[in-house]
Amino acid sequence: MFKEHNRELCEILKNSCTISSDQLSDLRESQLVTGKTIATLAIDSGYITKENLLRDIANHLQWEYLENLPTEIPDDLLSVIPVEAARAYAIVPVKADSASVDLVAKDPFNSHIVEELTFSLNKEIRLIVSAPDDVEKLFLSSYGEDKITVNELLDKINSDYQEKINDDELSDTELNAKANDAPIVKFVNLILTQAIKDEASDIHFEPFDNQFQIRYRIDGALYEMTPPPVNLAIPVISRIKVLANLNIAERRIPQDGRINITIAGRLVDLRVSTLPTQFGESVVLRVLDKSVVNLDIEQLGMPEEVLTYVKKVANRPNGIFIVTGPTGSGKTTTLYSALKNVNREEIKILTIEDPVEYEIDGIMQVGINNQSGLDFSRALRAFLRQDPDKILVGEIRDLETARIAVQASLTGHLVMSTLHTNDAPGAITRLIDMGLEPYLISASLESVLSQRLVRKICPSCKQTYKPTEKIIEQLGMSAKIIGDKNFLFGSGCTKCNKTGYKGRIGLYELLKITDSLRNIITQSGETLYLKQKAVEEGMVSLRNNGIQAILDGVTTSEEVLKYT
Repeated sequence: MFKEHNRELCEILKNSCTISSDQLSDLRESQLVTGKTIATLAIDSGYITKENLLRDIANHLQWEYLENLPTEIPDDLLSVIPVEAARAYAIVPVKADSASVDLVAKDPFNSHIVEELTFSLNKEIRLIVSAPDDVEKLFLSSYGEDKITVNELLDKINSDYQEKINDDELSDTELNAKANDAPIVKFVNLILTQAIKDEASDIHFEPFDNQFQIRYRIDGALYEMTPPPVNLAIPVISRIKVLANLNIAERRIPQDGRINITIAGRLVDLRVSTLPTQFGESVVLRVLDKSVVNLDIEQLGMPEEVLTYVKKVANRPNGIFIVTGPTGSGKTTTLYSALKNVNREEIKILTIEDPVEYEIDGIMQVGINNQSGLDFSRALRAFLRQDPDKILVGEIRDLETARIAVQASLTGHLVMSTLHTNDAPGAITRLIDMGLEPYLISASLESVLSQRLVRKICPSCKQTYKPTEKIIEQLGMSAKIIGDKNFLFGSGCTKCNKTGYKGRIGLYELLKITDSLRNIITQSGETLYLKQKAVEEGMVSLRNNGIQAILDGVTTSEEVLKYT
């Protein structure tokens, strides 16, 4: 219940007379272990009844509470709210007159409901708090399930978009009109809803000469939906640009923006990037769904030794901690989780990111703004005058940023950042290649964590097979070590969309900078020598971490060979 609002629920429970501070602490610990919401745990533990909690929520939000919802809503009352808005916000009108509308909402915390419907309906909007399960039942009985598929919608709108559209011949007014055409609005909303439902991380809209391709990235792999008519490219991309408040007439230069949209009753943040290509603008949406991303460091699946060390290094008063890996390998999530774990009242934390992806209460977060000249190095210099304890730099991209990060670490700050390198020892070579003196790296660097995300085998269609000698050889293993042990793979089922994979897990390589490694860094910094010495001292490589995941039946040899 109210999955995305644990912080507000804690505040509500804290102000309740029925629950103590110790009980609230117990709930927070249980939430980390079980993954259940604070509300569910508080009710299950008997600390508060469901009715009293809903009343407290209503008082906190200053809305009315309604225990018993009507069993049926008249059609004339339902017509007060557009069906598309009702489905987007998961709301049902229960009372209306010429000046106001009273709504029950599955998520009454969503302030966008009031803001946007007040503007669009030009009426006073009042929310009513009721049990989310009861609201959902009333919603389904009122509107039914929206079972139309993307393909069915395409069949309906194909006839309206048969003529080829040349965007150079369209005026701004015509582009806006096409972007706000009802079928296009419905189509884009359906694409976004499906992406959120499938837990996609990115949505790609790619126009070609005779094809308009739309692809989702799920668990790191791209999947293509049935291509819509090429004539939909301009209206669909224009619709996205309108939602992101981008210049709809500017198609010659890249643009970046954001979309805050409510889908199936929950607020989702989309980062938008446009790129002019030969056949039109390519658009990629990065899905930033807070309800999907877990910033609890205990839940990231790190080996116990790595987890213990990362928590330890995040608590250090000074030094540099670097996380490396390719784009999409979870570097930012790891750093956010580490910071969240040490986020306390007595510690000041500053971050500079490009852009700020997830907001964390109690942390001062700054976004890069190249147009005004605010880059990593300039922000980092300003940070040192803000008296921080810990600093997160989204990425060390140049020598100036690296030097200021070293200066910050040597003057009593913990600096956390990322680099794009193939493995942990490679981060040291990369810093030297930037021009940073080896003795400064040796003096300031505490550790480097390299990571990859590999897909997990779907638990519903796991099957065993005997690995071939070729696979064993590619993994660098021996048949003697494997013996009679079988490997696992996913045969493909409806729960994993026939892919054989469901979800992802991290592979980690932790390089602890010991005294002997500091000597090597100062003398040569050669990657191969560093790696050999680190392995001698106990570092588990990405490949060996992956091999263990194969033997544990978590992932496949194909995934490990692909990413390590």
